[in-house]
Amino acid sequence: MEALQKAAEENNCRISQLVLKQQAVQMELTECEVYEKMQENYRVMASCIEPGSDRNLKSTSGLTGGDAYRMRQAVENGKNLTGPLLGGALYRALAVSELNAAMGRIVAAPTAGSCGIVPAAILTMQEQYQLEERECVMALFTASAVGMVIANNASLAGAQGGCQAECGTASAMAAAAAVELAGGSPEAAINAAAMVIKNVLGLVCDPVAGLVEVPCVKRNAMGASLALVCADMALAGITSRIPMDDVIMAMDMVAHALPVSLKETALGGLAATPSGQEIEKRVHS
Repeated sequence: MEALQKAAEENNCRISQLVLKQQAVQMELTECEVYEKMQENYRVMASCIEPGSDRNLKSTSGLTGGDAYRMRQAVENGKNLTGPLLGGALYRALAVSELNAAMGRIVAAPTAGSCGIVPAAILTMQEQYQLEERECVMALFTASAVGMVIANNASLAGAQGGCQAECGTASAMAAAAAVELAGGSPEAAINAAAMVIKNVLGLVCDPVAGLVEVPCVKRNAMGASLALVCADMALAGITSRIPMDDVIMAMDMVAHALPVSLKETALGGLAATPSGQEIEKRVHS
């Protein structure tokens, strides 16, 4: 991440511009072709919000569905505490995650279990600040840079690193993208991502009944809100005392220290509670 920041500063450009250029070379495509692929991803993300907010949406297990509708109603009626920006991110994160759980069309960003966080942050900023679609698509390239570095130096999988690897990474990606969308510097974007990971170190992966629904869906809402909070801090000039590269190193060390029971095995955490065990019996009976 340090090298990426320096390259962006030396070229007086955004991180997204560097990533687009690099991906075009790597994929042996034109920059326009790579952009169009990312644009399609963004449009799929956007297409998930309405069906994901359906009042009657339910997953096959019956564990999730309908919460995005409830949250959206609260936001649109001005009855939520956190206002339209954060409230909008909450219901969009729930919408994409619940649609995923109901076997709808989703984009893994970077995983299916964390699919609602990046779309929620960027789509909400687009609506609140009347941003052009191109700005939002480009922000996805900045998000992808954070995801790629974490994937290469730690893990994106809950089975390897716990939920810090899934929702944590997605939140860091979303925070960096949000900073760029708000006109922040590459340094601020990376600081936002670092602050996110610092706040989710050790977050366990404990899917009840082995399904990516409880507590995963609500962690997406938490992740979207954390992304915007950390973006706000970075945009205000607050920096991470521990550099992003060191934070990722710590993330990897914590992942290796986590017991197997807390890595997507449904053997620990919430999955091992009496209510979690009861849900498992009911779902799999």
